[in-house]
Amino acid sequence: MKSLREFYKLVDEKLETKRFLKFCMVGLSGVGVNLGLLWILTDHFGIYYLVSAVFSVETSILTNFTLNELWTFSDRVTNRSTRPLLGRLTKFNLISAGGLVINITILWAFTEFLGFYYLISALFGIAGATLWNYFANASVTWKKSAS
Repeated sequence: MKSLREFYKLVDEKLETKRFLKFCMVGLSGVGVNLGLLWILTDHFGIYYLVSAVFSVETSILTNFTLNELWTFSDRVTNRSTRPLLGRLTKFNLISAGGLVINITILWAFTEFLGFYYLISALFGIAGATLWNYFANASVTWKKSAS
């Protein structure tokens, strides 16, 4: 039993389970921002769903960055002045662009080829981008310090 606890502790430390759960909670709030804005722009303003998706994804990227900066990775932020903050925001946004490509590709494929409702397709796109976004941002945007 003791070795099982030690194994769990090692896995938890290596995978940073709590941090990943925080990242997912922030991401869940981003899902609300993303889907809410996507729905408003598409259904209420008549904007084509893929155009709406680009705006809704970028808005959720910005809100997710803010929450991750202040909560998920706050222990890794050593300098909150403007230049380093903008550097992290740029890295986060560039990494998230990869997530955007994953997200939009899945959204398009599931809607156009599988016939899914666009909001359901969007959920699959969001899920597809989550792991990429977490691991890339944890190792680049908010990488552990050498100490």
